[in-house]
Amino acid sequence: MKLLHAATEPLDVTLLILSGSSLMTVASVLDTMRAANRLAEQTLFRWRLISIDGEEIRLSCELSLPADASLGELSGGGLLMIVAGLNQDPRVTPRTFQRIKYLSHQYQAVAGVEAGSWLLARAGLLSGKKATTHWEDFEEFRTRYPGINMRPDRFVIDGNIITTGGASPSFDFMLHLIRKRYGYPLALDVASIFIYDGTHMPDDAQPGVSLGILESYDPRVASAIRLMEQNLDEPLRMLQLANEIGLSVRRLEHLFSQTLNTSPYHYYLHLRLQAARRLVVDTRLSIQEIAIRTGFASLSAFSRRFKRHFGKTASAFRTWN
Repeated sequence: MKLLHAATEPLDVTLLILSGSSLMTVASVLDTMRAANRLAEQTLFRWRLISIDGEEIRLSCELSLPADASLGELSGGGLLMIVAGLNQDPRVTPRTFQRIKYLSHQYQAVAGVEAGSWLLARAGLLSGKKATTHWEDFEEFRTRYPGINMRPDRFVIDGNIITTGGASPSFDFMLHLIRKRYGYPLALDVASIFIYDGTHMPDDAQPGVSLGILESYDPRVASAIRLMEQNLDEPLRMLQLANEIGLSVRRLEHLFSQTLNTSPYHYYLHLRLQAARRLVVDTRLSIQEIAIRTGFASLSAFSRRFKRHFGKTASAFRTWN
């Protein structure tokens, strides 16, 4: 992709931001460009903010951003980045997808940021391609679009189409873009401005649990949690889990109690129920299917556990029924 080749000229970036987007995700894209310009002491990036109808953009945190133009006013350019949150902007219409599909031929590259991947899919731009989206939406996306080669990666580049996960993966992609166009030293300087010491590659998996400092504090507990994450639908027995990381069950229980003030059994149950809640709220899967996907032997067992944990039934969490 020409966009990712070494260059000296500025890159024009158009940000189509949907209402309901995350401020942190928007900042991950905007502030990396601003920092690159400041550190290079020249304009490497030019950008403008676009909304579907040219009206202000209301972010998920209730802050508003002014729009420079509407989607209908765009004619083409360098990089079109579509940023969206998990709750799609009600102003999106079939005409929006038609316009995005048309513009994909007028820009050097198009990126779907976080839930922006959904818009690219609905515009027919991801068929037969590799792609990713925010990990919370991943399973639902894969179910809805079986013709897309979904990857749990931080960001994916396939031809002139780019897709990223949430805020941190978007930051990773922007550093990748800076590195490819303007050199490794500038990308390192930009990362340092934000005290960002991540060394993520594009195909690093998006973690369902951000283990952070726990990884260095007690890697054995971190390893156990990672195994739990990977086996939500068919939960491992405590003996299996302990054997996988070379510990006795008693030692594993002691480490969890010492580090997280809970038992591995209860932490595992918590992970499964949190995953179930996301599926209840963000998908239209049946409660029976959600119970199966989160490792419960029966619907009744799932329902009891869910209500005990969250204080109300799974159906009560759904705004539609």
